[in-house]
Amino acid sequence: MTAPFPPNIPARVARTDSPWTMRWNEGPASRLTLVCLPHAGGSVGFYRPWAALMAPEVELVGIQYPGREERLGDPGSADMGELVTAVADAVQPLLDRPYALFGHSMGSAVAWELAHELGRRGAPGPRRLFASGRAAPGTAVTGQLHRQDDDVLCAELGRLGGTSPEILDDPGLRSLILTAVRHDYRIMETHLPEGRPPLSCPIHVLTGSADPELGSQRCRDRAGGWADLTTARTEVLVFPGDHFYLTLRRREVVAAVLRRLDPSLATGGPRTWPSTP
Repeated sequence: MTAPFPPNIPARVARTDSPWTMRWNEGPASRLTLVCLPHAGGSVGFYRPWAALMAPEVELVGIQYPGREERLGDPGSADMGELVTAVADAVQPLLDRPYALFGHSMGSAVAWELAHELGRRGAPGPRRLFASGRAAPGTAVTGQLHRQDDDVLCAELGRLGGTSPEILDDPGLRSLILTAVRHDYRIMETHLPEGRPPLSCPIHVLTGSADPELGSQRCRDRAGGWADLTTARTEVLVFPGDHFYLTLRRREVVAAVLRRLDPSLATGGPRTWPSTP
């Protein structure tokens, strides 16, 4: 286990605002940064409820992909490389403190690519990477869903859970959601990860026990492939639930993340379900 984040951090340098980032919990007590990347079709709003659960020592930074919420009119990224380059441009000015990356589903692949892109630029690496709801890049099962019609995409959203049927029954909301989902699925399904040296930070793999994408059974195989992508420790945390387990288990997930950032941040929190590959 690596040492907790250092408590004595120099004063924060000037920060650059960007349409790609939403920042919560910044204050004089902040000494760590947690950068969160959404799932396919998701937005930064997915992580907004985390702000109320975050320790004051942690600044929560969410990534807002184009084509959703206040960025509805912004053009989407052409591919994974373009997406990661833009995210790295946005977050690099925020890395004057130790930081960790958290990505759910598609976000876990973006987080892994982001860690390598930041390293390529000479920026400090993440102290920890939290990969949720998806097997490791290069091992995750992909298909051609982005080429399918709306009914097929809706069926996929139903399989994964997390999207209210009432939303999909509304023609306007359905169109907005499926446009974002189709775009993000295209990025994931055309993503061919390059071979790279492993990261040096611990990787924590989070999943729902009944997640059809990455359940506890698949995690037993080298932590869903993530154990091969770092020279440090890999840990698996299994929570009750499906692909969107972290909505119903929000408090437990945030407490587990905080404990791994620094054990002093979440003492006596809710129990999690850890296992090792």
